[in-house]
Amino acid sequence: MTTLSSLADLIERLNGARVLCVGDVMLDRYVMGEVERISPEAPIPVLRTQRETSMLGGAGNVANNIAALGGGGHFVGVVGEDAAGDEISRLLSNLQTIQADLISDSERRTTLKTRFVGANQQLMRADVESTEALSAQSQAQVLEHITHSGDAIGAVVLSDYGKGVLSDTIIQGVIAKAHAAKIPVVIDPKGVDYSRYRGADIITPNKKELMDATAMPAHSDDDVVAACRHLIESCGVGGVLATRSADGMTLVSKGRDPLHLKAEAREVFDVSGAGDTVVATLALALAGGADLNDAASLANTAAGIVVGKAGTATVSGAELARALHHQDLGQAEAKLNDVDRAIAKVALWRDQGLEVGFTNGCFDLLHPGHISLLSQARGACDRLVVGLNSDSSVRGLKGETRPVQSEAARAAVLGALAAVDLIVLFSDETPIQLIEALRPNVLIKGADYTIETVVGADIVHGYGGRVVLAKLLDGHSTTNTIERMNS
Repeated sequence: MTTLSSLADLIERLNGARVLCVGDVMLDRYVMGEVERISPEAPIPVLRTQRETSMLGGAGNVANNIAALGGGGHFVGVVGEDAAGDEISRLLSNLQTIQADLISDSERRTTLKTRFVGANQQLMRADVESTEALSAQSQAQVLEHITHSGDAIGAVVLSDYGKGVLSDTIIQGVIAKAHAAKIPVVIDPKGVDYSRYRGADIITPNKKELMDATAMPAHSDDDVVAACRHLIESCGVGGVLATRSADGMTLVSKGRDPLHLKAEAREVFDVSGAGDTVVATLALALAGGADLNDAASLANTAAGIVVGKAGTATVSGAELARALHHQDLGQAEAKLNDVDRAIAKVALWRDQGLEVGFTNGCFDLLHPGHISLLSQARGACDRLVVGLNSDSSVRGLKGETRPVQSEAARAAVLGALAAVDLIVLFSDETPIQLIEALRPNVLIKGADYTIETVVGADIVHGYGGRVVLAKLLDGHSTTNTIERMNS
């Protein structure tokens, strides 16, 4: 099962991983300013230009994201002999970890998308592009550069924007070479005939592309899974990572259960380039040796970050780590439930045939003894519920100077532990009412108790449950820690 800690560890493995990226490179130009009046010549706004900026787009943005995440590799693309092509060459040269081989074709125009933006609102986009297939000579040059891409490549990305670079010949040539080297191939597809991607390991259509390519609905989870499976069977690909905007992503691959990934709740500023971030993160994680599910989960987090930025933006490893940290805190908070919700969750776990355990305590200033107890408790059951003394309950047991940490802080720390599945606050002196309500299969306390002195042991034994006494680590207690701090 994917955990946030495993994803955080994976970020370090992105550094130095290498990806071969081939596809349609373009230049994204932004002309930004203010709109203060309507033109007297026509009913259109007058944009008073204040600044202009250019970014790598299309396959170039994939390379940019790979570099931003700490990865490297090889980029192969085609440009025209024009100013936009020169600008793309300059921007790629700034990616120090990427070896860029740009093929210049005098018969083509470099794809240039110019967006006019006023007050953070896009007013118009003007495109210059060539969409015809590459000449035989340019195709041969692309394949030649791919052949000499190096032995250290760990994954391949084909970024298809339908501008003519990724012909059937080039697609199948890259896939064949990658398969011979046992390297995964990730494709960001275009069009409706995905059979041209036969042999790819993963393709990443968005919701609309998925529906267009399959002529099937993709509104519910089941719809998406069915459409993805149709692509896998009919087009001969290994799996599909369907990006679904506000509904997150769904990964369907051979030999695995479908994985539904929820979208990160954040304000969406600009979705342009989000697909590039997804394929870059996915491929780089695979190149770093990640499991496919983990790679997809990391790509989902990266997508949630980049849509909050303007333009064809990138995501850094540090941003990914921060986002995972916030998710971790959110999951910790989600483990804290009131009694009614806890009863419902415990009932659901029982229906699934899972054994539910229960332990309780103040857990003020968490120490190794607490960790040992919780670890042993989780080892004695399938799901562990922790009854946490409220602040008023702790004061009644320990005195007015306790707890050191509030119940919210103690619950957040407990919730961050993988051993803990559910937390319920209680204000009584003992958790007897909580035990009666939850009816755990296993009741766990420290070995400083005896079976006879464990609160609720008679109740649990009465309906056939069991009581487990966990071994204690000597020398660890919150009281002793506070005394050492005050001495």
